[in-house]
Amino acid sequence: MSESLDVIAVGAHPDDVEIAVGGTLARLAQQGYRVGIVDLTDGEPTPGSPSPEVRLQEAQRAAEILGVTTRITLELPNRRLFDSYEARVELAKVFRHAKPEIVLGIADRTPMASPDHWQAKQIIDAAVFYSRLTKWDAEFDQLPVHTIRQQLWYPLGFSTLHMPDGPGTFVHDISGTLELKLESIRAYATQFPPQKERIFRLVESQARFIGETCGFAAGELLICPKPLGVQDLVPLFRRESLA
Repeated sequence: MSESLDVIAVGAHPDDVEIAVGGTLARLAQQGYRVGIVDLTDGEPTPGSPSPEVRLQEAQRAAEILGVTTRITLELPNRRLFDSYEARVELAKVFRHAKPEIVLGIADRTPMASPDHWQAKQIIDAAVFYSRLTKWDAEFDQLPVHTIRQQLWYPLGFSTLHMPDGPGTFVHDISGTLELKLESIRAYATQFPPQKERIFRLVESQARFIGETCGFAAGELLICPKPLGVQDLVPLFRRESLA
C-alpha cells in the first residue's frame, strides 16, 4: 500500500463488500475520495471457483469497476475464521498503515450464511480499537498509532427482512451508482452464475426499497454507533426528495 486512504471497507470474503456497500464505495470514489477494500480471507475454497487465483482476479476486477484503488487480501483462513488476537493485529496494521478516516464493517450475524461474517465483525471492531492504542508499537511492526475518526456498520444479509437497529442509522444515496454495484457483483462469475440470477434481483430490489424510504432511487443502509448531530434543521428537511 503506497498511499493513505479516506475510507476502508472490510469484509470476510471477496464479494461481501460489493453486495453490502458497493454503491457507496463507487459514489465515494466518484467524489474523489481514496477508497480501499480489505478482505480478511480469499474466500476459498468455494464450489464454483477453480482456484484462489481466479477468485482474486474477480475481486480485483470488481474493485476496478467501483473505482477502488487499493484492495488487500489478508491470509486468514476461510471457513475457519475466528476472532483472535493475531487476526485483530493483522487488520490493525492495515489501519495504521493506510490511516483511514472511516472504516466500514459488518453489522451483525448472517443466519443460514457463513459464520465467518460474525467473526469478521468482532475482528474489525477490535482492530479499530487496536489501531489507536499507544505504548504497544512493537505489536504492530512499529507502525505509528492511528485514530480512526468514525466506524460504520453495514448489514450483509440481502435476503432478510430484518434491519439492524442503531442510534445513527441512515441511508446513503446510491441512485447514480446502483448499476456499478450490480456490475461489480457480476464480476464474480464463479460465485454468481446464471442460475443465481435471483441474487441480483434481491440486491437491486433491496437497494431500491431502502432508497425509496428516503426519496432516493436507490440506497444503502449504514449504521453509526452514536446519534448523528444536526446544527441546522430546516435545510435537512427541505430537500426536494423528502417533499
